[in-house]
Amino acid sequence: MSLAELQNVTKQKANKQQAEILQRFFKTGPGEYGEGDVFYGIKVPVQRTVAHQFQHLPLNDLQILLKSKVHEERLIALLILVLKFKYADEVVREKLFKFYLKNSERINNWDLVDLSADKIVGAFLIDKDKSLLFKLAKSSNLWERRIAMLSTYCFIKNGVFEVTLQIAELLLRDQQDLIHKAVGWMLREIGKRDLEPEEEFLKLHYKQMPRTMLRYAIEKFPEAKRQAYLKGTI
Repeated sequence: MSLAELQNVTKQKANKQQAEILQRFFKTGPGEYGEGDVFYGIKVPVQRTVAHQFQHLPLNDLQILLKSKVHEERLIALLILVLKFKYADEVVREKLFKFYLKNSERINNWDLVDLSADKIVGAFLIDKDKSLLFKLAKSSNLWERRIAMLSTYCFIKNGVFEVTLQIAELLLRDQQDLIHKAVGWMLREIGKRDLEPEEEFLKLHYKQMPRTMLRYAIEKFPEAKRQAYLKGTI
């Protein structure tokens, strides 16, 4: 199956009404984080099906998709990369990892990051040096900072929390709401597995944390404890 066939499939599955909803949801207006992004209006489960159908497309075709102005084409390219990575040997995984990072500027909305970063960057680095993530966390590019944070989800799932907490600390004063949400989410995921390290981190930092970050982190806490954090009485 070819790139042209994939592009025809996505056009055929377009839904104008759904596209208009997604354009608003993903903040594509002037000055918003997704400015200029174009949607066909295809739901993610359908995109996953398309990715499975076209998972053998070569990287040069995926490069073309990642350069597309159409959001769904970029997401399908990333879902194909995730599939390729899952079944690849270590040599090919390194190639896919480098390809992903080379295209980080095109992984430029939160869903694109969230559905791929931990499955490629995190999975590749889980048994390797993590210094790249700290470099990404200091990037001027919002999406690279989110990649840094979300990549650690792979570590969390494997019971390793230290890198997540270190990157969360680096991002405490980030100005972007999408980073506040990402950090809070990853802290919450740590707490689901082991509440102690999450609470140790929160007790050190919760009074300085952006409100959204804190709310995301404590979302699953008992109401009395949640209110104590929000009121600063812990």
